[in-house]
Amino acid sequence: MQKKSLLYSGKVKSVYQTEDPERLVMEFRDDATAFNGVKHELLENKGKVSNIFNAFIMQKLEAAGIKTHFIEQISDNESLVKPLDMLRVECVVRNVAAGSLSKRYGIEEGAELRAPIFEFFLKDDELGDPMINDEHIVAFGWGTREDINKMRELTIKVNSVLKELFLQGEIILVDYKLEFGYNNGELLLGDEFTPDNCRLWDASTHEKMDKDRFRRGLGSVVESYIDVGRRIGISSL
Repeated sequence: MQKKSLLYSGKVKSVYQTEDPERLVMEFRDDATAFNGVKHELLENKGKVSNIFNAFIMQKLEAAGIKTHFIEQISDNESLVKPLDMLRVECVVRNVAAGSLSKRYGIEEGAELRAPIFEFFLKDDELGDPMINDEHIVAFGWGTREDINKMRELTIKVNSVLKELFLQGEIILVDYKLEFGYNNGELLLGDEFTPDNCRLWDASTHEKMDKDRFRRGLGSVVESYIDVGRRIGISSL
């Protein structure tokens, strides 16, 4: 299946139309960005590693009964996906205090939480992706009560699947972000799941193995992504 006109180009991915309106090509580029695009670099092989990583995770989630937009990997840095009418809502689960949670509440980074925290954020770079609640989503028409309940249910189910998967590789799933959209009336997990949109720490040393390596200038970004992938069983990295 050949990609045709560019449909959308984001910070690290481009999406192309194909001859089939129910099939899109999602291309992972070598771009690395942080702080809403203020920091930007090209990292060799990042697109390939992210694409392979995402394909592996999406297939694991599908096997666990979580429906996604992913269809198949078609090249080193491209995958075939279903088109989605995306909701303007980001779903975040936090298992350990880090990032904005630590800053917002003065909680020491690395503090274990008594229970996972689920949060909604509005997907809007210009507004800084503000935190929102159920009432905002309904009042402003960003989703329905049914959407809210389904997104929460699926995001928490993802947590149970992936926490176990990463722990098998001696990695802590600290937190992550998911996005959802509709395809023919069905709510599906969209976007991606890579170390770009989650936090992953070595279980013994708490060494950062995710995008924080880029945010904080720690180096070895792609190498860490590969290490994570190999630990959880991605043999093609």
